[in-house]
Amino acid sequence: MVAAEAHNRFIIPLTYCVGLLTAIYPLAPELAWWRPALLPLLVIYWVLVMPEQISILMIWCFGCLLDILLGASLGQHSLGLMVIAYLCLLSYQRVRNYRLWHQSFFVFIFIGLYQLIGNWVHSLNGSAARSLVFLLPALSSALLWPLLWVLLERLRIGQRVS
Repeated sequence: MVAAEAHNRFIIPLTYCVGLLTAIYPLAPELAWWRPALLPLLVIYWVLVMPEQISILMIWCFGCLLDILLGASLGQHSLGLMVIAYLCLLSYQRVRNYRLWHQSFFVFIFIGLYQLIGNWVHSLNGSAARSLVFLLPALSSALLWPLLWVLLERLRIGQRVS
């Protein structure tokens, strides 16, 4: 008798919802610049692990939700997330075979680009960061990447997400 294979794809949008919650969780002003960009990290993870199952429309919708929750210009985070998803789709076969510390370097680049797009949109509104402090979330996200990878792999394998 063949066991039925579980798909459990609802886990993917559920993790995106957790990413949205961490984006609006209040932090002290001196720690706010160090907040890891969890939603883009989740986009990177799911695109690297299951590129055929990731919906660009879902990524765009969660980006718009993040814009609404943070009061940002509509489409700012969606644009950043879609650029990250596209770059990950171009390079996922190579990047997912690297060691986690090497993947962290790519995560730093991807999240840095995401932050750069956000700063560019802010500069169009006249409120850009005056220094490179806007790249601090890229650093904290890259440092968080190995732990997040292990946790999400356990979740994906444990819940048999396919």
